[in-house]
Amino acid sequence: MLCRLSVRWLRPRPALQVRVLDPSLAGAPAGGAKSSALPVWAVASVSAVGPSGAGSWYEALATSAPVQSAEDVLLFAHTASGLPWWGSILLTTVALRGAVTLPLAAYQHYILAKVENLQPEIKNIARHLNQEVAVRAHQLGWSKRVARLTYLKTMRRLVSELYVRDNCHPFKATVLVWIQLPMWIFMSVALRNFSTGAAHSEGFSVQEQLTTGGVLWFHDLTALDATWILPVSVGVINLLIVEIFALQKLGKSRFQTYITHFVRAVSVLMIPIAATVPSSIALYWLCSSFMGLSQNLLLRSPRFRQLCRIPLTKLDSDTPYRDLLAAFHSKIISRKSRTF
Repeated sequence: MLCRLSVRWLRPRPALQVRVLDPSLAGAPAGGAKSSALPVWAVASVSAVGPSGAGSWYEALATSAPVQSAEDVLLFAHTASGLPWWGSILLTTVALRGAVTLPLAAYQHYILAKVENLQPEIKNIARHLNQEVAVRAHQLGWSKRVARLTYLKTMRRLVSELYVRDNCHPFKATVLVWIQLPMWIFMSVALRNFSTGAAHSEGFSVQEQLTTGGVLWFHDLTALDATWILPVSVGVINLLIVEIFALQKLGKSRFQTYITHFVRAVSVLMIPIAATVPSSIALYWLCSSFMGLSQNLLLRSPRFRQLCRIPLTKLDSDTPYRDLLAAFHSKIISRKSRTF
């Protein structure tokens, strides 16, 4: 299932600026320290952006066309829906996840299923090729190094031909990452622009609207979440996604184990990071992670996979959710037995 994206390049906007009050104009003493019109945390986050060009990479990103497009998407969702800003952020996240990343994730599973179904044929080719190379090496007097290089070169060519034949090169499965990660970055920077007062809507500061656009314990979306509920929730949901992915991988290689541990560490690291950004960004990260978890579970459904025409594999189960709970339970039991 493919999803075509069209990005509307809009007219350029003023560059991101940090307004500093002049003490002389404000009646402050000439030797007094300059005070910023932004909160302390906001000034610190953009202090690297200066007229000398140091940190200009962030200024270029914050004023780039994709970030401006993300701002327009958020403003459109807020204006069209009439929802408060917390609802607009939630609506935008669900819409983008449903219209962009879900189709790409289904396509990723489609490619990976076809690659999985090729494994028996690849193993059969590898076995016959190994025998043929051994015979040829004996006839021509090849060394072990020459025989191995010949085997690897021929095997790569044959496997590549299989991928071309079935139109399922594994690199196509990475399209989701190349779309989802930039979109996550652009949305985060757009919300940071809003929270620091760098963007306006019809003459009214979006930052002022965000100060009263929250709900529950985070009424001010420009402030940090002092309760740490949003940051911890982001980390917990990301860890759930990692654990669900790890449970479905049986017989992992050492490299895959290292990657799993690395992603776990990143998920934990996201907690203190989310605690240092405005609540609007932490809320977006939480909504995005929750949609990612829901998307991961949905793509396990046999009916949904059939709807997306994802080929069946020998690893598919008729009861994926029951199997997931059983695997999670057995993992907990095994850890308890190791502890005692």
